[in-house]
Parts: sequence; C-alpha cells; structure tokens
Amino acid sequence: MIGVSFLAKTLVLTEKPSVARDIARVLGCKKNGNGCIIGDKYIITWALGHLVTLADPEAYDNKYKTWRMEDLPMLPERMKLVVIGQTSKQFKAVSSLLSSNEVDKVVIATDAGREGELVARWIIQKSNCRKPMLRLWISSQTDKAIREGFASLKPASQYDNLYRSAQCRAEADWLIGLNVSRALTCKHNAQLSAGRVQTPTLAMIVKREEEILRFRSKDYFTVKADFDGFSALYKDKHNQARFFDAAAAQAVADDVKGKRGTLTEVKKTYKFKAPPAAYDLTELQRDANKKYGYSAKQTLSLMQSLYETHKLLTYPRTDSRYITKDVAATLPERLRAIAVGPYKDFANAVLRAKPIPTKYIVNDAKVTDHHAIIPTEQYVDLNKLTREERHIYDLVVRRFIAVLSAPFEYDEMQVTITIGNHKFYTKGQSVKSAGWKALYDSSLADEDDDNDDISSQSLPALSQGAPVFPKGVRLCAGKTSPPSRYTEATLLSAMENPTGQVDDGSLKDALKTAGGLGTPATRADIIEKLFDSFCVERRGKEIFPTSKGKQLIDIVPPDLKSAELTARWEQRLSLIAKGGADSKKFISEMRDYARSLVSSVKSSDSKYKHDNMTREPCPECGKYLLEVNGKKGKMLVCQDRECGYRKSVTVITNARCPECHKKLEMRGEGDKKAFFCVCGYREKLSEFEKRKESAGAGKRDVAHYMQQQAKQKTSSNPLADQLAKWMEENK
Repeated sequence: MIGVSFLAKTLVLTEKPSVARDIARVLGCKKNGNGCIIGDKYIITWALGHLVTLADPEAYDNKYKTWRMEDLPMLPERMKLVVIGQTSKQFKAVSSLLSSNEVDKVVIATDAGREGELVARWIIQKSNCRKPMLRLWISSQTDKAIREGFASLKPASQYDNLYRSAQCRAEADWLIGLNVSRALTCKHNAQLSAGRVQTPTLAMIVKREEEILRFRSKDYFTVKADFDGFSALYKDKHNQARFFDAAAAQAVADDVKGKRGTLTEVKKTYKFKAPPAAYDLTELQRDANKKYGYSAKQTLSLMQSLYETHKLLTYPRTDSRYITKDVAATLPERLRAIAVGPYKDFANAVLRAKPIPTKYIVNDAKVTDHHAIIPTEQYVDLNKLTREERHIYDLVVRRFIAVLSAPFEYDEMQVTITIGNHKFYTKGQSVKSAGWKALYDSSLADEDDDNDDISSQSLPALSQGAPVFPKGVRLCAGKTSPPSRYTEATLLSAMENPTGQVDDGSLKDALKTAGGLGTPATRADIIEKLFDSFCVERRGKEIFPTSKGKQLIDIVPPDLKSAELTARWEQRLSLIAKGGADSKKFISEMRDYARSLVSSVKSSDSKYKHDNMTREPCPECGKYLLEVNGKKGKMLVCQDRECGYRKSVTVITNARCPECHKKLEMRGEGDKKAFFCVCGYREKLSEFEKRKESAGAGKRDVAHYMQQQAKQKTSSNPLADQLAKWMEENK
C-alpha cells in the first residue's frame, strides 16, 4: 500500500527506472514505495520497457501449441494482451497504483514516440484504468526540460492516433510475421521466419550478393601525362577516360610523347560547400559504423545512455535533421555547455558570431515528432563518459557545431591541356576558408568528394595559352569493380532510402514519404534479428547472406520481400498516426493478406535444404546439429525449433593477442581449451590464466564475456562454466 493520504495524487508512468528517478528528483518525490517513488503531489512509477505484449497463439486455442500447417492462418477475432512473465512483479505494482483511490489522474511519461506510447497504453489498458490522462512530451531528460514539460502537459487524447498507429504496427507484425513464419517452418521443417521489414531487408542483401557473384571484372587502361608539379588525365570526345583496348590506349600515349602541349583552358571558380545537416538516428548510426565499426544497435544503446543517464543529448529515436525556431533560442546555452576540451574554441567561435548562423539547422516544416539529435544545456564532464560514449558524443557535438559554422570555401581550378589532337584534363582546389571542415579529419570525408589523385592535387600557377611540356606519358591499368557488399552503415542508408529497388515514380515518392524500410527506432533491431536467425553473418565489416538467408528469399512469398509493400505499410501507419487513415480498415486488410500469404506457402513447390548440417547429434533430441556463424563465433544449433539447443564451438573473446592485439578466439573443450589468433598465435587457457593472474589484469574481459554468455541462454556451454570457475577462484 502507498500509505494513508487525504490528498489525491498524480501518478507519473515512465518507461525506465532511471527516468523515473530523474523525474522524481525534479518533482520532489523522495519516499521509496513498492515499485514507485512517492511525493506530496506525485507518485512516480516505471515500466521496464514493455510490461505487456500481444498474447502468443496458444492463448487463443490449445491447438496452436503444436505447429501444424492445417491450423493456419491464425486470425483471432480480438487480439489479447498478456503480462510479460519476467517483469510481472513490476506490472502488479504499476497496476495497483493505477487502480489506487489515492490516484486521481495519470501522466504518461514514457518515451515520446510511437513505441513509447504503446508501452504506456497497453499497461493502462491491461490494468483497466479509466482515470483522466495527460501526456508529457519532451526531447531531453535535463531538469529544465522536465520542469518545462510538466508546465505544459497535453491531454493524452491528443496522442490517441499515435497509439492506434503503434497498435496497428504490433498487430500487423503478429498477423503477418507469425503466420508466415509458422507456415514456412511447417512446410520445410526448418527454423524459418519472415516479417514485413526484415524480409525486404534480407532481400536487398541477397540481391547485392547475386550482383557481386554475377559480376565479371574487366581490365581497363587510362592515359596520364605528368607535367611539372601536376598530372592530367586523357579523355575522349565523349568524356570517357577508360580504354578497354590496351592497344588503343597505347596509341594515344605514343602519339603525344615528346610533343608540346598548350593550356587551352584555365578556369578558376569560387565554390562553397554548406555544412551537413544535424544528425537523425539513422545518419548517426551510419557514421558510427563507418568510423568506429559500431553496430546500429550498439549506437542506439550508447545514445540512450547519453540521453537518459548523462542527459547530454536529446531524444535519439528521431527521423528529423532540423530544429524549430523555439529550440533555436536555446542554442547559446547549449554551446556554452559543450565549450570544454576539444570543442571549446569551436563553440566559442560560434558564440562570438552575432547572430548565430542557423540557416542550415532551423526548419519548422521538416521537424516531425522530434527535432534533430543535438546537445542539451547540461554541462558535460568528458571524464565521466566511457570510451564508446565519448565517441558518439564527439560525433554529435562536432556535427552540431559544424551545422552552425560557416561554409567550406575554396577556389576550384579546371584545366584543359591540348597535345596534338588529344585533350588532357586536370583540376585542383585552393582552400579560402576551412569553415565547418576545420572540425573534421579525413575519417568522415564527404561521400560525394572525388578523391582520385587528379582532383585532389594542388596546382601551381597556370596561365591560359601558355605552353607546357609533358615530362612523361604513362598507361595506368585497372579493373572494373563489383558492387560493394553492405556494411551496417550502407545497409542503414539503403533501408532509409530503398528507392533504387523500384522503377515506378509514384512508388518512389511513396517510399520517400514513408521514410523507407522500418523506422529509425526499429532498424537496428531488424538487422540484429537477421544476425540472430543466422540469415546473415559478418566478415569484418561486410555483411554476407548465409545459405539459409539465400534459400529463405527463394521460398518466401514474392511480394513479402518487396520494398514497395513495406513502404506502403509504413505510409499507412504514418497516416493513422496523423488521423488520416482508418486503423480498423488497415487491420482488416492485414488479416486478408495473412490468409493469402499462408495460402501461397501451402501451394508452393519450393524446397529447403540444410547444407550446414553436421553429423553430431543433439544431446537433447538426437537430431543432427547445424553449424552456424554467430555474432561471437561458431555455434552448433539444433535444427528442431522446439528443441532450441545451442552450443558454442568457438568464441571471439575480448582477450587481446599479445603479438598483434587482435581479439582472440577460444576453441576446444576440457583441457584442450585454447586461444587462437588470425596471426598464428596460440595459447592454452591454463597458460592464459597464469599470464593474466601474474599481470593482475584480464578479469574484466572475462567477466564481460560471461555476461554475454548469460544473455544467450545456451543449453550447454562448458567454456562458460570453465571461465566462471576461473572468475570465482580469482575473486
């Protein structure tokens, strides 16, 4: 019980305990209760992410406990909500508070977005609470933002359409994902899954791999002339520099050797490059992967920490790269907060500019539910951030200062040299003002920059009409390159803008309006799901489809792997959120679509083959195990979905090779456990233990590995058992 009180209180429902503590502190709530913090006017409680979810199929009928094709499709008349077992204790606490006589109204303070709205509404619905509701809608967790948010609470009814959109998304995922996944699994006796976003994403990866495998490289040649201080490239009358006939290239080279040339055109043009827009989540994930190799999910997790725990950055799950005019008024305070360490001079330089240049960041029309990711007004102590948090913070702060800085200004010189009947071309830059580029090194160079040795060179003083003499003429050989495999950075970009997948102009526009495949908040989880289901695997930074992934795309219903289809769905969900579409009609269409997809799978004559099957039987059910490449190394998994047995074979640990400093791989069982490195280094586990013990280090790496293993819920992991024993002995 909360305790006796004669004053009705407001219950504030947050999404996480950390947020609850922050709000409680700002509102003066200090007394700890059962799953809550109590004050004179407010009671602050929290979810743990989702406390309530859609019921599994067996909740509707016991027959669904067994997966059978004849029981499909599963189309409940009304979707049921159930309490998640692992967090049921906190749900009971929240539900009790919602029904308490001491509470007269509720403030929804979960994350300000579609999924946050769903978290709260499902808890409230499952608790049968019908008390007046208000909504806290803030983009940062600073004390100032919280106070201002509570001073301008909105009626929760203003967000009813957002809730309907979130509910439609969840129910559509259930209807389509569970029905198709069960149909494919029953049809092919394999653990197969499909979904409205994950399948089109996998299809893009598979298609790219097919393009690479079909690609046939061709030899080509270019002709370059070297002059005093610079080089120039031959181009024909069609502006083509490549020859696919070596003899033709050699003929041009022979024809100009020893001849005088003339500077027939020397053109100097002033140019400038505007700063890049501020970060949205997808762009930040892309750059974090490009520069630091962080996965999309890892970047989102680090952003959540910087947003919730440190309160240094604004709301991460945004698809906007601009801010509104009212937020622009807070820019001086934000700049003063970040004017520390490596950012001090840059931030102060912007502050000295009167007024602060905002033309590249302020655009009310391009701000949706949340503005771009920018620093808060909270003073930063960089020493309190982890190395990884510092990396993400650095990206955001530099981009924030950059977008408020002057453009990059330079003179571009384009030169044409005529030698006989042949023309050679070169160009170069002369920087007038570094502007925003002063904030960056070359690790995040503009993707549209031309980085070949001709365009990036510095040119000497040249006068039109002057003679020049080539010091040498050479043939340069090259090979045409296949398309690049996706990395997480490029896959995120492709998911955000998959218009290259369609030819129809109206559908391209629909894809742009819908924001691509998934949302900024869901893309990281979609990519992780593809890894976890062994449909794709990492090799370095590159993403490869596995045999399972390729076969899945072959056997899945054709229109389910279409980027056009999922774009239409996201567009409809967006319209529902804005009150422009009927949620009931959408769900009705999804039910019909689920029927057609199951029918398509049933009638298909496609085949699936386990080509990664070993001869090692599963110790739980006896079926042969499959060898897969997991995120942390090789694993053996049972082919039977209902068994679920998994066993680590090799594990990429956090222990580093003493010779090349790459991460070591653990292999073997029992006394044969040993660390292996790609450089050839080997070390037995027993020797590793002695070396680390004598060095007084290494426990943290092993502890981290143990935590990761605990999350994997493996049925048998002798390696983890051995390391746990080692940790216990070395406490």
